[in-house]
Amino acid sequence: MRARVTLALMLLLGASLARSVAADPVGPRLEVTPFAGWTLFDGDQRVNGHSLRDNLYMGARVGYQFHPLWAIEGAGGFVPTTEDLVGGDVDYYHYSANLVFTPFAKLFGTPFAFLGGGSSQINPSTGSGQSFGTVDAGGGLKLWLTDKLGLRLEARMLYYKNAGLPVTHLVMGTGLTFAFGGHARDTDQDGVPDRKDTCPSTPKGATVDATGCPKDSDGDGVLDGIDKCPNTPKGCTIDKTGCQTDSDGDGVCDGIDQCPDTPKGATVDATGCPHDSDGDGVPDGIDQCPDTPKGATVDAKGCPSDSDNDGVPDGIDQCPNTSPGLKVDAKGCPVEVIEKETELLDTGMIRLHDVNFETGKADLLPDDLPTLDVVGHVLESWPQLDIEIGGHTDSRGSARYNQRLSEARAKSVRDYIVQKFPSLKPEQYTAKGYGSSKPLVPNTNDLNRAKNRRVEFVVQNKDVLKKETTRRHLLEKGETPPATPQVTPTPAPADTTKH
Repeated sequence: MRARVTLALMLLLGASLARSVAADPVGPRLEVTPFAGWTLFDGDQRVNGHSLRDNLYMGARVGYQFHPLWAIEGAGGFVPTTEDLVGGDVDYYHYSANLVFTPFAKLFGTPFAFLGGGSSQINPSTGSGQSFGTVDAGGGLKLWLTDKLGLRLEARMLYYKNAGLPVTHLVMGTGLTFAFGGHARDTDQDGVPDRKDTCPSTPKGATVDATGCPKDSDGDGVLDGIDKCPNTPKGCTIDKTGCQTDSDGDGVCDGIDQCPDTPKGATVDATGCPHDSDGDGVPDGIDQCPDTPKGATVDAKGCPSDSDNDGVPDGIDQCPNTSPGLKVDAKGCPVEVIEKETELLDTGMIRLHDVNFETGKADLLPDDLPTLDVVGHVLESWPQLDIEIGGHTDSRGSARYNQRLSEARAKSVRDYIVQKFPSLKPEQYTAKGYGSSKPLVPNTNDLNRAKNRRVEFVVQNKDVLKKETTRRHLLEKGETPPATPQVTPTPAPADTTKH
């Protein structure tokens, strides 16, 4: 009875000591525990016909904690007892290997449970000894006094069958556990073990003193070790690392920057405001074309934009909608306009051989549209003229077929011209098909037939053309400053022609 009371007192003392200490080790480690306690023998266990008396237990536990939740362990012990009533001496031994589960830590220590198997031996002073295969199960609590030393409280059940009867012995006890290879628990990972850390919630990375409390040498509210910029200029806004913020990335910190929305890459002064040396609205540092001609429209990089890709910048380009592929003069207007206008003045018509259609159809091909655009630019300069658009074919096919085809093609050209150039008045433009009735040359070979396939823009009121030509010649002689024919910029409508 005294032994049991002593054991209970030891358990209570160990629990009270461990509850006041947070010192459990962590990490893989070897644990060695000399162990003592009390054994309660099952009454069904008979030796020489007598049961065994409960008695003191002595043994050891050796385990390896290879994972926060799992360990393997060897256990063994010895109980010097006697046969009940007769008093014959009996030695009881047991050995086992166990898998230990530790589901929680620091819940007033480390609770654990185990399951394993081994062997039990009973050696009486008289009679023959006995040996049994056993199943071990139980649990307990490790109460850590330091990160190297703890108190182990354990209850273990040893189960086997003896002569067909189930036998269960119970071992309860305690022991001192010595840990080798682990390290002290440091919850906030500041290098100071929890048992010494008076500031257990230090942010990760902060420099701490011997008591585990963080430092803030420059008093900026960002702790040493986290503060990567301890010498930030006063007045600057800082981030969580203690470094100055620069929202617009101009090299002048927020809080000092008087122009906080400076475009990225712009050159700024000491107050963070951008320079614009050429006054084109694009700040230095971003302006990749600082010598852009005055009057030119520039893009976001300060370089001239050229919407129609004719080589003349927008803002200077007087013909901003020049069709692709046309050569232009210094003002951005197509050179072909002058050539076709000369043809118009000399002959009273503009003849095109290079307007092609799909075979047997009146659909314009995309490659031919720039040629028609040149004619459209010329006609915009002569709004007084009435124009007949004539379609001509070669002699292949019947006359009736060619007549219908030429009419359809002439109409396609007219529709395209008046749609592409809204300043032209549709009522001044007519379309007429001539089929193969007016060949330029005999249709005797492919070359001649190609010459005969054509579109002609013929002036119907040549007197107007003659009067305007005379007026312009007089102007050129110096009566008044010469008026250069201007091509009216025309927005390109959607191309509705089928191809």
